[in-house]
Parts: sequence; C-alpha cells; structure tokens
Amino acid sequence: MAARAPYYFEAFEGRRPPEPLPYSLTRELLYQFLATISLVLGAWYIWWRWTASLNMDALWFALPLVIAETGAYLGLVLFTINLWRDDAFATRPPPASIQDCVADPDMPDRPISVDVFFTTYNEDVELVRLGIQDAKRLTYPHPIDVRIHVLDDGRRPEMQAAAEEEGVNYITRSDNVGFKAGNLRNAMQVTSGDFIVICDADTRPFSTLLEDTLGHFRDPDMAFVQTPQWFYDLPEGRRLPEALGRRLGGFGRALGRGVERLIGNVQVGQDPFVNDPQMFYDVIQRRRNWANAAFCCGAASIQRREAIMEAALRVYADTVTKAATASAKEARKLTREASVDPGVEALMLWQTALDQELTPYKFHVSEDIYTSIVLHSDRERRWKSVLHPRVQSKMLSPQDLLTWTIQRFKYAGGSLDILFHDNPLTRRGLSLPQKIMYATTFYSYLGALWNVVFLTAPVIYLFSGIAPVDAFSFDFFKHILPFLIMTEIAAMVGTWGIPGYKSKASYLAFFPVNLRALWTVLRREKIKFPVTPKDRQEGNFFTIVLPQFTILALNLGALVFAAVLLALGSDRYTLGGLIANGFWAMNNVFAMSGIVAAAFWRPADESPAEPAAVGAPA
Repeated sequence: MAARAPYYFEAFEGRRPPEPLPYSLTRELLYQFLATISLVLGAWYIWWRWTASLNMDALWFALPLVIAETGAYLGLVLFTINLWRDDAFATRPPPASIQDCVADPDMPDRPISVDVFFTTYNEDVELVRLGIQDAKRLTYPHPIDVRIHVLDDGRRPEMQAAAEEEGVNYITRSDNVGFKAGNLRNAMQVTSGDFIVICDADTRPFSTLLEDTLGHFRDPDMAFVQTPQWFYDLPEGRRLPEALGRRLGGFGRALGRGVERLIGNVQVGQDPFVNDPQMFYDVIQRRRNWANAAFCCGAASIQRREAIMEAALRVYADTVTKAATASAKEARKLTREASVDPGVEALMLWQTALDQELTPYKFHVSEDIYTSIVLHSDRERRWKSVLHPRVQSKMLSPQDLLTWTIQRFKYAGGSLDILFHDNPLTRRGLSLPQKIMYATTFYSYLGALWNVVFLTAPVIYLFSGIAPVDAFSFDFFKHILPFLIMTEIAAMVGTWGIPGYKSKASYLAFFPVNLRALWTVLRREKIKFPVTPKDRQEGNFFTIVLPQFTILALNLGALVFAAVLLALGSDRYTLGGLIANGFWAMNNVFAMSGIVAAAFWRPADESPAEPAAVGAPA
C-alpha cells in the first residue's frame, strides 16, 4: 500500500468524547418548576401583546411582529415539552445469544450476527479504511458473528482493492437509484445479520460499540438504538491573548489579557460552525426516550433487521392495496359497473404489486428520520427506539462554510419535505407524545419565518422611529422582562450546564438556509442528495453569508443612525424604545457575526501571520 499524506485530523486522535450528562431528579424538578413559570409569563405577555399593545397606526409593522412572537412562543412550548423529563439511564448486560433478543422461545440458540455497513460514494478510500480498521477491533464478551461490508456506490476498483486488503466484504450495484437509501436496501438484500450498524464513510466506531448497545435489544420490541455523533476534529481555538498577539504583537497580548481579566477565558476560533452536537444528542434526543420518540440519525445507529424489513413489508402491502383500490375504482367509473370482476380485480392487485418496490429505507434525503416515523407508527408491533447517551464512535465535522451549508440544507429540506408531504402529525399509529416530539423537530425549521421579522424589527424602529407597540413604556417592560429572564434561567437549568447562546445565535443565523429549503419544498422541487465533503473546501465563502452580513450591517447601521440623530437633538425616539431596540439590534449583530466570521475561518496552521479577516464565533 502506497504511503499517503497525513490527514489534518490525525493530530486529534488522542481526543476523547465527553461523558454523558449525569441524571439529576432535583435538577429536573427545578427545570419543570422554572419552565412552568416561564410559559405562564409568556402566555401573559402574548395575551397582552394581542389585546393591549398593538400600534394601531402601524399595523403593517405591529401585526407581523406579534405573529412572529406568537410563533416563537409556540416553539418554546414544544421545546419545553421536549426537555420536560429524562429517564435515569440504565444499562443492560450484552445478550449472550439471539435467544436473549427475541420473544420466540423456539428460536435456535446461536450467536448474534451483526452486519457493519460503511456507505461510501466518492470519499477518500484511505478515510474509509480507517473506519474499517476500527470496526475490526470491535469487542464482545460472548461469541458473535460480525461481518463488515463496504457499500460502494462509486463502483471504484481502488475501494474494492482496499476492502479485499482489509479482509471485508465489498458490495456495489449497477446504478445509484435511491442514493444512500438505495445503497442500504441493496446491501440488505445480500446480507443476513440480525442487527445492522450504519456507518458513514468517516465513521470510526469504538471497540465498545456492540457490548455497550446490544443490551437494549433484550427488549424484543426494540427496533433501533441511536448513539451520539461526536466530531473529534472540532477546532478548540486559541486563547484571546495568543490570537490578538499574532496580529497586534505585544499590544494585542496585553489587550487580550485585560479582556480576560474582566470576563474570564475567551477562546477564539473555537467550533466556528457550531458543529458540536452535544446539545442535540445529550439533551434534546435523550429526553425523547421517555416518549419512545428518539429518532434515527443515520450514522452511529444500530438497527434490528427484522424491524426494518417488517415495517417495510407493511408499508409495501398498504401501498399496493391503496393503489389497487384506486385502479378498481377507476375501472368501475370507466365501465359504469357497480363492481369489478373478482378475477380482474385480482389481476389488478398482482400488477400493482409488480409495479411497486419494497424499500426498507425510503428513497428520501432524510431516510433515517423517515424510517423512524414508519417504525414508531407501526400499530401492530409498536417498535421502540432509544438514544444511548454514551458516545460510541467519532466522525469528522464540516471544516468550511460550503460543506456546513450543504449539510444544513439537506437536514432542513428533508425534514420540511416530510412535514408537508407525509406529515407525522396526521399519521395513524403515533402516540400523542411521539407526535409532539416530531412536531418540535419539524416546527423548528419554520422558525426562519419569524426570525426574519426579529432580525429586521429593530432596524425599522431605529431608522424610522415607528414602533410596533403603542409605547415602549413601563407596561411593556413589565410584561416582557420577567418572561425573558425566567426563560433564560429555565433554559440554563434545563440544558444541564451546556452553554446555549451559541446554539441560539446559530439558529438565528440559519435563516437563509431554512428559507431556501422551505421555498424548495413548497415549489415541490426534489431535495438533492449531494455527498457532504469530508475534506476542507477552498474558496471565497463570503457570498454564502451575504444575507447574514446584510442583516448585521443593517442593525449596526441603524444603531449608528439613531446615535447620530440623538446627538443632533432628535426627539423621534423614546428612552424605552432606544433601550429595547438598542439591545435587540446588538443581539442581532452578535448572532450574525459568528457565521459571517466563519466564512473567513481557516484552521490554525493555515492562518497567515499578518492581519487578516479570521473570524471567531459569536
């Protein structure tokens, strides 16, 4: 094997993932108490906004803002329900044989068999090899049959050669129908393991993956176990004195030390794209376990083959029956007969069955969450899922803004497509808690609609002096401040110490991506399946963040404009209006500055010595 150039992430091989957040009943009860107060205060504020605060002389401004506030409040309600409770995590010993994982007492006693799938298309062959080598180190305390497969949709001879060198199976196909979902379906047709481990091309499983997770499958109704995704290559950044010193010399180092004396340690360039998924997995997903609503996220999941195939067969049968019924109805209409000959109807059913395809994984850009919905809504089996809180693999994060945008657009577009075209809220078989949890996910992508209003509202006021409320008076602050303060306190308790500001700022900064995804879905355009690049893309990414930069510039410009008018003695503003909108505009500036700076971010060893536009996150 020819020597290869070292990967950038090899410097981070020694990093270890964080431990799961410890469960605390006391903290959970405190969060429930504080969150209840927050929602009551929020309802009081929203009621006051609709009934007593609208500026009737500027309804063109007042109504969009109050509608946006109401939309955001509903999102807060859903998020609060999501975080409401957690279950103390209990491990179960790894099953000794397949009999420990099924309800059938007649199942032959034999070792469990596991298929490990590495899906790949055009990723670096040596990158995939690293994951294969890690998978070969999987440990288990009992006899087990582990088979590793490379699912190559790129049909590359070099990938096949690497698989043969590593002694693992190589699977390919003649086309790319269904993309990743089709690739997985093809592999399921030629493999037979009891359980399937899904790995992306950059997934590096830990040796403990099977012994730590298969215990969940002692419950014969457990369909899949999702483990947290952990990006071990996230930039850790530099201390502020060091970062400023590289650009401003001794003065910069002194300035950085002075700032840190005031506000504590500051890291510059840390996780510039807000890729750290701990908030999502260790807080949001984990607290869906009690509702049996943790959904599959593709990579780093372990799935029961029986569950995937059984649910697929049920969907296939329902689809065939509906299509045949529609054909029979059309035939009756054409022949003007009350019924169709039974032989003809049977032929229709047979032809319809031939025309339909069995798809264990739906051909969809978000096949993972789609599969979860199908399994959770299976009314006969009531399949279960769980988010296992301990990290069992490591992956690579987007290292540039283009890759980040591609990935976020896929997430948003896929989720919105499901919402509008196969809404789980109207799907039979899902419980009410499950529907609420799925609603929380899909509703969050609609937030771009009201976030645009929040990002532009202070600009309108500071440039025009026109207020969306009848007055920024004591009455206004009396209603809004208790709600905002209690919401922040509840969130700090509810996220169990994971900092939340960067996530909230990033959510605001998502608005162009989510709006584009929403527009694409509403126009019924197909969400494409671009492979997320696994290496850093080069180029000028500033054009990607032009919408965010425009918002930043408008808010900053509005602040300067208002300050100039005040200096000239203008009386178009009230003190309350300046305070509220000044802080609001500054929040927008900080929220947008992170993603704008990320367009210029480069890894530390690539940063030039001379001053340059290298960003830090908000």
